[in-house]
Amino acid sequence: MVNKPAERNRTITLSKKEKKYYSQKLVKLNNKVDVSEIINKTINQNLFEVLKYLPNEFVDLLFIDPPYNLDKTFNTNSFKVMKTQDYIEWIDSWLSEIIKTLKPTASIYICGDFRSSSAIQQVGEKYFKVRNRIVWEREKGRGAKSNWKNNTEDIWFFTMSNNYTFNLDAVKLKKKVLAPYKINGNPKDWEESENGNYRLTHPSNIWTDITIPFWSMPENTEHPTQKPEKLLAKIILASSNENDIVLDPFLGSGTTSVVAKKLNRNYLGIELDKTYACLAEKRLELADNDKSIQGYHDGVFWERNSLSEQKKIIKK
Repeated sequence: MVNKPAERNRTITLSKKEKKYYSQKLVKLNNKVDVSEIINKTINQNLFEVLKYLPNEFVDLLFIDPPYNLDKTFNTNSFKVMKTQDYIEWIDSWLSEIIKTLKPTASIYICGDFRSSSAIQQVGEKYFKVRNRIVWEREKGRGAKSNWKNNTEDIWFFTMSNNYTFNLDAVKLKKKVLAPYKINGNPKDWEESENGNYRLTHPSNIWTDITIPFWSMPENTEHPTQKPEKLLAKIILASSNENDIVLDPFLGSGTTSVVAKKLNRNYLGIELDKTYACLAEKRLELADNDKSIQGYHDGVFWERNSLSEQKKIIKK
């Protein structure tokens, strides 16, 4: 007997018919290509094969969410933990080849956890200028019995040069004002609304407003390490402009490409697993009719669970 999903389960899945359909949209490269041939596409192929054929200096923003240095299975592929030096060499083996695709003004974001973060820093600073390390709260799971619960991940922010994009006003966070201060009876640096008192604040490198995709969210898939759309929206809005090109060489189920599309950027995703690549294509098709990003409304990022409209979206 097959268990039926819960009534409010909105996890995106693929039928056999859908996988066959979306497979036809996937791209494979066997020779050098022009940007026009791969723009807004999903390449289903081994990264090292693809890198031989990609054009030079066409990418404005590079987002990388590689396998972390731990044992993990990704559908048909598995990654095994390495010695730190071996992991460093593995990162270098593909990152050194990706560099040729980047414009001199490009920004680079690389994700990791506490095991892989130092390796990312070492390889990244070999080729790029280090700008920051973002720590974001990955609040999920019940915790560990014999250790501190690990609920944070890192994102290293690099740039190719001192000439790069950073759109500060596009990524401000709207936060509740707990102690509203007034001058002559008027709010100082905050505003009153029907939903409460809020202030727009500058973004920091600690993100506590991210919700991990779960079964009742329309962006959720069965990918084991899916990044939230809100997280990608922050990065894409801050470090690219409309019509720029965003590259993700470990696309997974497609979050980077989907958010780029929703925010009027161009994209290119590379994913080895065919099922995940097809999921990305399905999500890209769904994005034609749904541009919403949970936690981002009217050009503003809201604190987690602070906007009543967010709850309505999740419950639909």
